[in-house]
Amino acid sequence: MGQNISISTRHGRISAWQAKPHDKPRGALIVIQEIFGVNHHIRQVTDRFANYGYLAIAPALFDRISPGTELGYDAEGVARGRALAEELGFNGALDGVRGVYDLVEGEFRVGVVGYCWGGSVAYLANARIGLPAVSYYGGRTVPLLKERPKAPLMLHFGEDDPLIPAEDVAKHREALEDSAEIHVWPGAGHGFNCDQRPDYNEPVAKQALDRTLAFFQKNLR
Repeated sequence: MGQNISISTRHGRISAWQAKPHDKPRGALIVIQEIFGVNHHIRQVTDRFANYGYLAIAPALFDRISPGTELGYDAEGVARGRALAEELGFNGALDGVRGVYDLVEGEFRVGVVGYCWGGSVAYLANARIGLPAVSYYGGRTVPLLKERPKAPLMLHFGEDDPLIPAEDVAKHREALEDSAEIHVWPGAGHGFNCDQRPDYNEPVAKQALDRTLAFFQKNLR
């Protein structure tokens, strides 16, 4: 369904995976990658949102420093992805998000959905750009909580996520008590939405997707 496109950012052009619905889009979603790049999984996720009626675009955020990066979910991929995320930084990631936003915002209402590192980028896209956002297991968001949401916000966490302890989830609840919808999924670990990771949890992934779709249906009218 999808195809590679090129988008302009404030620091040059990067690639992106774009998927279009069969009918007129009900809105546009910016799909924000994990640390593993716009790999097969992220392309599948982007295609799936198009199947639900959205123009979905996943910018290849690492293109600015390492074009064409696609990593596996092994120790080598984790190490490389973490290094690239650190080198790019959140400001560099948001540059790619803004590039997609600038491309589509004149025609559609725009939201963002991000996973893992991308979940934290999605939080910042909400706080700094004002986009309705859904964050899946954004493990790097705690230091960002001083930046307040500027649009509707939904967060998904796994109750058994070893990378996001219960005390960090509690910090989200405390900081976002009146400004976010937070779901903590029993029996779910880190990466529960990704069918290429050991912690994939199909029932939880489906329930979380249902709530995510309801969120965007409500907030991208």
